[in-house]
Amino acid sequence: MAFLLASCGGLDSGFVPSVQDFDKKLTEADADEFHQGGSSPKRLIDSSGSASVLTHSSSGNSLKRPDTTESLNSSMSNGTSDADLFDSYDDRDDEGEAGSVEEHKSVIMHLLSQVRLGMDLTKVVLPTFILERRSLLEMYADFFAHPDLFVSISDQKDARDRMVQVVKWYLSAFHAGRRGSVAKKPYNPILGEIFQCHWTLPNDTEDNTELVSEGPVPGVSKNSVTFVAEQVSHHPPISAFYAECFNKKIQFNAHIWTKSKFLGMSIGVHNIGQGCVSCLDHDEHYILTFPNGYGRSILTVPWVELGGECNINCSKTGYSANIVFHTKPFYGGKKHRITAEIFSPNDKKSFCSIEGEWNGVMYAKYATGENAVFIDTKKLPIIKKKVRKLEDQNEYESRCLWKDVTFNLKIRDIDAATEAKHRLEERQRAEARERKEKEIQWETRLFHEDGECWVYDEPLLKRLGAAKH
Repeated sequence: MAFLLASCGGLDSGFVPSVQDFDKKLTEADADEFHQGGSSPKRLIDSSGSASVLTHSSSGNSLKRPDTTESLNSSMSNGTSDADLFDSYDDRDDEGEAGSVEEHKSVIMHLLSQVRLGMDLTKVVLPTFILERRSLLEMYADFFAHPDLFVSISDQKDARDRMVQVVKWYLSAFHAGRRGSVAKKPYNPILGEIFQCHWTLPNDTEDNTELVSEGPVPGVSKNSVTFVAEQVSHHPPISAFYAECFNKKIQFNAHIWTKSKFLGMSIGVHNIGQGCVSCLDHDEHYILTFPNGYGRSILTVPWVELGGECNINCSKTGYSANIVFHTKPFYGGKKHRITAEIFSPNDKKSFCSIEGEWNGVMYAKYATGENAVFIDTKKLPIIKKKVRKLEDQNEYESRCLWKDVTFNLKIRDIDAATEAKHRLEERQRAEARERKEKEIQWETRLFHEDGECWVYDEPLLKRLGAAKH
């Protein structure tokens, strides 16, 4: 799951306790849930310890916000095909289970010796061998691994069906991020880091179709779903992301602020923030929240589960949904359970009840008495995202930024990967100190703060409105 362990970093040197020593320290039961108050912070200024993006210039201009839109567009060559510019390769395609937790148990023992129950893990450094070989920003793109379900929201004829489809897309969005049996963590995004991609919808070849000239990924078919994410704050860690389909007149904007805690035998990540699905033809906006993530069994074979209550509401139509991600009880019970209820306006009794596993099969029971499979994630084909080729990316784009770490993890040279990660972090700290000395405030690239939300600068709604005038 994209959220898990997202707030933790690398590892210091020092005494490494034995398993027996550590067992004596864990006399308290593993906390199953945790709660954090607060909402997204207001104006955020990076401190001397925050990370900075690497820009093309090594001069004083590196401290300033570059013209991101122009530089991203400039790498889109005219007259070239989609296959020439993009590939659908995933850096995890050839990832095995090397570097297991058992192999590195002494390292994990040392890591856990540094923490205590309830401790905020934002500044705790994690060992490089558990990295997943991609940035958290790229993991957020997994929400659209089924882009056909997302765009079909706008195809529904009435508000009730659109709410049901929003819930269906939402519940399908969590299973695609996990590969393999062992949970790993993504790279912590760098302040100003960008990730872009797009998806070609099934049965859409993109041949002889009109292309978009603006938005997250200019130069692709108007039938495509396009996506962009940016790390807009480092302390606290906030990611903002946006997706749209031009021809379907639908967009999604979200921000997530992660807070992590050590829970004894688990790590919990609380996700503060919200997303908004906008069906522009109907002027409907569906506000939704995200579940918490948990890394369980961190001393043996780590696994991921989600927990917490989430809501989806549309103020215009009055339709709403309540979704509960159930954590597994200590004794018995199933993993990955969800239950959900969908309500009509002003009704206290739901017209649709859903239950099942978010990474398996979910069943719907309607007030009419009808029972049906709501989603079967095992049968849903995952549509691979397309990312601009590495050689065409700008230096602040995720895959380019982390390429040395990724390469060394692929060849299983953990020392070289750790050194590459350290060099990147040290350069970021130096740029942050320089900004502080010169009293320069970091400016975000593609998103801006609006109240307690982070909003994409040029959403489809804004561009369509401007085109009418």
